[in-house]
Amino acid sequence: MSSSSSFSGDETAPFFGFLGAAAALVFSCMGAAYGTAKSGVGVASMGVMRPELVMKSIVPVVMAGVLGIYGLIIAVIISTGINPKAKSYYLFDGYAHLSSGLACGLAGLSAGMAIGIVGDAGVRANAQQPKLFVGMILILIFAEALALYGLIVGIILSSRAGQSRAD
Repeated sequence: MSSSSSFSGDETAPFFGFLGAAAALVFSCMGAAYGTAKSGVGVASMGVMRPELVMKSIVPVVMAGVLGIYGLIIAVIISTGINPKAKSYYLFDGYAHLSSGLACGLAGLSAGMAIGIVGDAGVRANAQQPKLFVGMILILIFAEALALYGLIVGIILSSRAGQSRAD
């Protein structure tokens, strides 16, 4: 690269930052898709026998959908922090953004798997025994909290970018 370039920082660092943004969105949406599909199968199966409970049983599908929003939030935070022409962007910053995206994305993926499995079994069980509804909701809340932990850690890690050197 020529010396007249206005680029400052490490030239490969943005690759890791953008990879983190992509990882946050892709993995969170994979968790959301799996949770929605698995829970949706349970809702459809349960709806054949007890159609009056379908709207009440849609809670796991909604909770799974929120996981994709967590990934979107982190992806936007990361992508707005990558502007090497305006401010130096070093490998430390790229790695901070990569770890931020992976933390949020993989937490969203695992939460989506948990929500899908619990949602599928929970709505079917709720159709047979209505007293199980509160227990199912509590388990779903704890599964959703896993993704929330990833979102919080992702925000903290992303905020560390830009602190590697004094410009």
